[in-house]
Amino acid sequence: MAKAQMPEQTSSSCSSTGCMKKWLLRLTVFYVLYLIYGWLDAIKNRWYVFDPPFLHELAKDAVATHPDNLDGMIQHIVTNLTDTYPASAGVIALNTDSSEWTFSNAGGAMGAMYIIHASITEYLIIFGTPLGTEGHTGLHPADDYFHILHGEQWAFKPGSLEMERYAPGDMHFLPRGTAKQYKMHEGCFALEYARGWIPLMLPFGLADTLTSTLDIPTFIRTARITGREIANNLLIGKI
Repeated sequence: MAKAQMPEQTSSSCSSTGCMKKWLLRLTVFYVLYLIYGWLDAIKNRWYVFDPPFLHELAKDAVATHPDNLDGMIQHIVTNLTDTYPASAGVIALNTDSSEWTFSNAGGAMGAMYIIHASITEYLIIFGTPLGTEGHTGLHPADDYFHILHGEQWAFKPGSLEMERYAPGDMHFLPRGTAKQYKMHEGCFALEYARGWIPLMLPFGLADTLTSTLDIPTFIRTARITGREIANNLLIGKI
């Protein structure tokens, strides 16, 4: 009987060794991917094209040139961007169709957005609503610059006893890895710029559509526009 049990013990021993090798391989792959991510994260700034101070000045200029005229502000911004980054230069691809709006449901807040630019490391949009909205900013692997064009935004973070208030011409900066509650009052629209790993922000931007609103046409439209703009930029070498 003892001899008959020996092969079973050997088989069990081989199985444990194989399992250990699999886990070591998985840990090695994970560690290598972690190192690659760390390296890419350290050099991602070389792929940035937009300059935050320039965008802030552009937003303020749009507010000053077209007070209370949101359409005029948007056209002012798009015109200046296409003059600064012409398609012929092949540096960055911009979406100049300012009629291409889509709903945005994220973090409990709802509005509409016009995607001016989307790439792996940057996005630039106009976001807002004439009705007002409130929600969670999300916790993102990117810095976010929120330039108020019209209306007013309030914000709050745990531990603060007073709200932050942002009026037209102001910029609300949300550093990478931080989150706040925010409220956009009636008629609030902003030029929003994010720099970091944009694809990692997409689950937050699309989750409410899949788990709450179930607005599949909006999900498809948003994914199509975003994917198209990222592809257009990859084709000219913009990551």
